[in-house]
Amino acid sequence: MLRHEVSVDNLKKALKNPDQAVDETVYELLYRIPMTYANTVTTIGTNVFTREWDVLILLDTCRVDALRAVADEYEFISSVGSIRSVGGRSPEWIAKTFVERHEAAIRDTAYLSANVFTEPILDTGDPDATSLANRSFTYDLLDRVPTVDVATLGKCEYLFEYESVGESGPLGHTEGGTPPRYVTDRGIDVVRNEDFERVILHYLQPHPPYMARALEADRPLHEHERDWWGYLGDTGDKETVWETYLDELRYVLDDVELLLENMDAERVAITADHGEAFGEYWEFGHKTGSMHPKVRTVPWVETSATDTGTYTPEFEAPQENDADGTLSEQLEALGYKM
Repeated sequence: MLRHEVSVDNLKKALKNPDQAVDETVYELLYRIPMTYANTVTTIGTNVFTREWDVLILLDTCRVDALRAVADEYEFISSVGSIRSVGGRSPEWIAKTFVERHEAAIRDTAYLSANVFTEPILDTGDPDATSLANRSFTYDLLDRVPTVDVATLGKCEYLFEYESVGESGPLGHTEGGTPPRYVTDRGIDVVRNEDFERVILHYLQPHPPYMARALEADRPLHEHERDWWGYLGDTGDKETVWETYLDELRYVLDDVELLLENMDAERVAITADHGEAFGEYWEFGHKTGSMHPKVRTVPWVETSATDTGTYTPEFEAPQENDADGTLSEQLEALGYKM
């Protein structure tokens, strides 16, 4: 089924923002559904397990041009290359990355993720987690992918359980998602104290909602930070959205800098699960099956890390709990309709 049902409200929205209406109907039917199916039959893109790295840092929704725009501000970014992602959206990336073909490497990999889709995609034995996912037709097609179960991984931590949307905490914003420091802390602790061949650290930022500026000013999120899509459709003000997006990227890169100064890793790669379209070629956001160049082409940065011992992590692994509410609320906060 399509993401939106036919209703008076949705028809009004379509008339108000025709480009977005075309994106979510015509594009979905004519190319994203077929491309999702094609990606279940073969692999479109580069699986990161075919690359050489010890620690992989995922910046959720990071565009190549965005990382290049701020690269000069960070010494650990010398140049920004690119690869084609295996997914247009997080669930597609997770499903197509952790596949049976790379099971040997996956068994010695720790995946520490602030992305809420980690659980419904990998935890196939949890019917509650699976049922909470956004069950669009493209999402259902991902069931065809030979994805391994979470038990196959050497370690998997659901870091989205820290300060999920609506929860107050010491680091985040009640209208935002999991702050980067939890990923940084857990990454430092695991690399220092555990023995895995590979570690993947999946940060949520710069995925919306954008909370960096609101945190700094101690205020609620503005419309363009909470719902850039609606704001852009109403105002056409792409510059404000873009600059806010770049600040969200800086917010997470500041933590990546701390991370790299407090772990030892000869080969560190910085990339993204997917990018983001801000209306280029009449496409918006990021969706399963998208082949949009701003969505499917993601950064690839190679660097290294040296542990200076200047920071001590504060946060332990999250405790297992009933994440039913967390999943649904996080998905809604990230802009995914149930």
